[in-house]
Amino acid sequence: MATTRTEPIPAPTHDIVAPESGWDAGQTEVAVFAGGCFWGVQSVFQRVKGVIDTVVGYTGGAAETANYRAVCGENTGHAEAIEITYDPSLVSYGALLRVFFSVVHDPTQLNRQGNDIGTSYRSAIFTTDDQQAEIARAYIRQLDAAGIFGRPIVTTVEPLTTFYAGEAYHQDYAMKNPQNPYIQVCDLPKVAALEKQFPDLLQEYRQR
Repeated sequence: MATTRTEPIPAPTHDIVAPESGWDAGQTEVAVFAGGCFWGVQSVFQRVKGVIDTVVGYTGGAAETANYRAVCGENTGHAEAIEITYDPSLVSYGALLRVFFSVVHDPTQLNRQGNDIGTSYRSAIFTTDDQQAEIARAYIRQLDAAGIFGRPIVTTVEPLTTFYAGEAYHQDYAMKNPQNPYIQVCDLPKVAALEKQFPDLLQEYRQR
């Protein structure tokens, strides 16, 4: 479901920022988010400056169930998710979280996004280390305390175990199928919201 917000939410008061010195050129970090159907999540983050690569896939369950048919059965424990490889000297983890909560999805909907219902569509942040977990939880507390969404955030913060890349036809799905009614109704408005709310974070669309 497309966001109805017209203004960006506040930036995190705590963040992970690349050091000014001692940082190797080309060094990257990884963030993993789940926020409903992964087509739309990917279509947003591919357009964020500093994001080098995105892969849609599954996490939270076992390897033998990491396929679209099984995950759609809603009994695998997996969430549809996106793995984001980014340059922290160009975009911070907190900035990615801000985009995630602002335009990617509604973090107050439990185990669903619009008409997509089930735990595979849950709102979740899968963290690669303790620092990411600390920043994510602090940001959720910050947004809840400010009453930004009018309802409590239900996004879970979970340690990342294994991320399983999705099937090839799911990668770049929104770009490859722009006339798909689902993409038109659910995903293109998210891209428009990103362009409006975060013009300084835009980069050229990246296709795999």
